[in-house]
Amino acid sequence: MTEPLNTYEVDPGRLASGRWSQEFNATVGEGDISASYSGDTIGLQGKTRKPFVFQGDLWISVGQCGGAAKAYRLVPIEIFTEDTADYDSKTSDCKAARADPNGFYHGVAVTHRKDWFVLCGPPAFFVPGQVRQLGLFADQ
Repeated sequence: MTEPLNTYEVDPGRLASGRWSQEFNATVGEGDISASYSGDTIGLQGKTRKPFVFQGDLWISVGQCGGAAKAYRLVPIEIFTEDTADYDSKTSDCKAARADPNGFYHGVAVTHRKDWFVLCGPPAFFVPGQVRQLGLFADQ
């Protein structure tokens, strides 16, 4: 089954991959959406990197391709009303996980810092859009 994906346009800087700086011994110029990529840490350690905020919700990127990012909402485990799973149990039946209409990572319990969260689907795509600057006054 194909996942139903919402697509949101965001400032391209939020999707920037950045570049490694020897001077700072760190990645510089990386956007918050790219920096949230946690596909590797979810699978290996059951945790996420720093989430990004979009429309008041926390999100985690699980994949990037062609300048776009695929992400899931990150919700506190206490408010998630469905069954949860860890990454290992999700991958024990990949066919069923990939057929989930809410996406592969839906229901996966993870930690961020020391708090427990759940990845909640369906996932969304974040794509580069035009940077819009609002006028000082609404009627402009």
